[in-house]
Amino acid sequence: MPDFSPLPRSLILASTSRYRRELLARLGLPFDVAAPAVDETPRPDEAPRALALRLALAKARAVAGPHPRAIVIGSDQVADLDGEPLGKPGDHERATVQLRRMRGKTVVFHTAVAVVCQDCGFEQVDLAPVRVRFRDLSDEEIERYLRAEQPYDCAGSAKSEGLGIALLDAIDSDDPTALIGLPLIRTCRMLRAAGLVLP
Repeated sequence: MPDFSPLPRSLILASTSRYRRELLARLGLPFDVAAPAVDETPRPDEAPRALALRLALAKARAVAGPHPRAIVIGSDQVADLDGEPLGKPGDHERATVQLRRMRGKTVVFHTAVAVVCQDCGFEQVDLAPVRVRFRDLSDEEIERYLRAEQPYDCAGSAKSEGLGIALLDAIDSDDPTALIGLPLIRTCRMLRAAGLVLP
């Protein structure tokens, strides 16, 4: 049973993603940011949802180790195209390949979030799947989008909070910030369970 001390605990986001930092800031809570040292290489035959869950928890645990009294949030997102994980493209060429493969298809973006407090024995992880239907994009549309947005640090090259929304036909999700990178409804639920006071 978690031991929730009355002493205040710091909150740490185990991520260097500016998107997750901006989302967490919406809650109005003070927090620090720490880069988790985690190898994000998929395991052989690892399903996209399993990869997202494993990495979110690994990131939270990696930062909780040296900060045992803190409440640590870890998150990861993996795009799932017909069971194949698609990560961050990293450059223009790989982003072009990803978007060409996704055009006209439904892709599931698995966004996992984990909350860990090592000192009080708290650990939870959850997944927010988002089904995204892409338009049948032309090569010219893909090129214009990539030149304008340069979403090379986004899973599946889809930056929905920017111009990427124009690539889509539909989004189906029960946690509206999940596609951007941090499912805040699930995050708030877990933070409350960890003893943090939220509105």
